[in-house]
Amino acid sequence: MPWTPTHARIHTLLKSKILLPKDTAILMAVSGGQESLCMATLLFDLRAQWGWQLAIVHCDHGWREDSAENAAHVLKLAEGWEIACFIEKAQALEKTEAAARTWRYRVFANLARTHGYHWVVTGHTATDRAETVLYNLLRGSGADGIQALSWQRPLDQDHADILVTRPLLQLTRQETGQFCRDLNLAVWHDSSNDDWQYRRNRIRQELMPYLRSHFNPNVETILAQTAEIFTAEVTYLDTQTEQLYAAVVAPYEGGWCIHRPLFRAAPLALQRRVARRLLQVALSKQLNFEHIEKLVALADAPNRTQTDPFPGGWMAHVDHDQILLHP
Repeated sequence: MPWTPTHARIHTLLKSKILLPKDTAILMAVSGGQESLCMATLLFDLRAQWGWQLAIVHCDHGWREDSAENAAHVLKLAEGWEIACFIEKAQALEKTEAAARTWRYRVFANLARTHGYHWVVTGHTATDRAETVLYNLLRGSGADGIQALSWQRPLDQDHADILVTRPLLQLTRQETGQFCRDLNLAVWHDSSNDDWQYRRNRIRQELMPYLRSHFNPNVETILAQTAEIFTAEVTYLDTQTEQLYAAVVAPYEGGWCIHRPLFRAAPLALQRRVARRLLQVALSKQLNFEHIEKLVALADAPNRTQTDPFPGGWMAHVDHDQILLHP
């Protein structure tokens, strides 16, 4: 195999961050595009040094006329490498980014659990991370959205032992493209990336080039570094939130009770995070900033103050040193 500077860079990164331990079974999500092809090629080339057992999963959403050809292209790659390949095709999948992501991660979970893969690897880059920062900022996601696309995280709450890993977060999309050209890799062009009905494509093709041209040519790197900073800060806030939640929140007569003096004494950032977590548990509904703020406002409100209804008809009111959240 050719040993490129990118091989050396990823090899060094994996040793320093210990993202993918030696002698482990890894499921690689491969679309056939340049990012996932670059990722799969790098891991395959490094396999002998790390002792990995590699397999490929390709998710066919069934949205494009050439999706079967795309799947066959990925299967041919796996056959050439003599590694396992799982081709999964969705049935009548809703044509939204959220539905596609939910389905893909369900596929990852099923395959990982069935075949014993504890690491699922995706080809997300620093460019993807930068685009996600912008996408989540525009959705009002706050600090948690800014730190999205971390190096590694549990697949979901039900599969905490399966880790989604993104080893290319130091590389930009331009760098993965150059890697593929240098090695003459057969990249599959996904025509859905040109469809501007998807907001991410607008950010990729319209907003990011504008920011590079008019604000900062290194905007991808800067935004990716911002995400890295927020990742550490959110981890700290999550720990503090866990402690405060345990101290101030308790079940109460079919609802929930917040111990108001302790809640009021906490920093506003933690009040908001505790309020958001409690409302997520109680309501199981999509929350917005106003929902969280009206619960937080009760920390300093007069006795007997109550909110207007939350989604699902729940309400909260002040009862001396308690805030009661109830149906």
